[in-house]
Amino acid sequence: MLMTQSTTGACNHLVDVDGFRVGHYERVGDGWLSGTTVVLAPPGSVGGVDVRGGGPGTRETDCLAPTTMVSNVDAICFSGGSAYGLDAASGVVRWLAERNLGLKIGTESHHVVPIVPAAVLFDLGAGGRFGNRPDNTFGYEAANRASRDEVRLGNVGAGTGARAGGLKGGIGSASVILANGITVAALVALNSAGSPIDPKSGTLFGSRFGIGDEFDAVRTPSDREVREWLDTPRILPPLNTTLAVIATDAPLAKHECSRVAAAGHDGMARAISPIHLYTDGDTVFVLASGTREFPEGEAAKGAIRTGDERIYKVNEVMAAGADCIARAVAHAMLAADSVGQWRCYRDVFPSTH
Repeated sequence: MLMTQSTTGACNHLVDVDGFRVGHYERVGDGWLSGTTVVLAPPGSVGGVDVRGGGPGTRETDCLAPTTMVSNVDAICFSGGSAYGLDAASGVVRWLAERNLGLKIGTESHHVVPIVPAAVLFDLGAGGRFGNRPDNTFGYEAANRASRDEVRLGNVGAGTGARAGGLKGGIGSASVILANGITVAALVALNSAGSPIDPKSGTLFGSRFGIGDEFDAVRTPSDREVREWLDTPRILPPLNTTLAVIATDAPLAKHECSRVAAAGHDGMARAISPIHLYTDGDTVFVLASGTREFPEGEAAKGAIRTGDERIYKVNEVMAAGADCIARAVAHAMLAADSVGQWRCYRDVFPSTH
């Protein structure tokens, strides 16, 4: 094992990484079932991205390539509404600009360009009217509500209209504090065609990666519940996406963030089957604040030369990020509530609680 993890963070949520804030805004009822989620990063945070889905809807992902000029990211925006929902990022940009936050491009304090990469998932008509989709006001309000205090999962923000393998999806999160003091966390907007559920047992694939007693309170479904679930026809959404952001206080360079993002997709693959289809827009972002240094003088197991030590420390972050995504997928399923025809995991398998 590369990971020498010790414990989850205090909230077992992305906000356990110091300086990061998460905000949600959604509308439910009166023809609405959609929303937006924003992750605000500490100043100077470095970003990376890896897109694996065959049908992505994204904004500002090219600027995160290791060979491009911009390294720092101000926020990440996830939204429902398919390509229409990309407009939500404009509201986040406006919110940041009003506070003079962004890439400095001039001598005046307001001479900034906020960098807000974004990705969207497909929830059009998934319980709300097709024409009701997030716009820039959703992004602005989600950013305005971002905090470290309110930790909401399930049917919130970008997960409001999300579905997963024919059941209700939503927002999930998880964190870990490594033995070296580095914190790694992930937040997921789960809207997958593939199922997060093991068809043999009814258990959540992602729960296998729990830390300590994280999922001990979730019991194995009864055989009857599993048989009924397997025998019940499920409505699979035609277009799908799972979005994730990994946050860490590790001092990662831009190219290292890209590698962590790539590894993050392994976490999706462990928790969802199948994944990365033509109709998926699966995307992983990484944000590294660099507020904590890698400890010196602690040669990682397997390091051959002094210069290799950093590689193995980054490897730990990669492994932790992937596991956090898998765990966050399980938490998204456990936190989701049934809405209309979309039943949640807890209602399909009531013996688990």
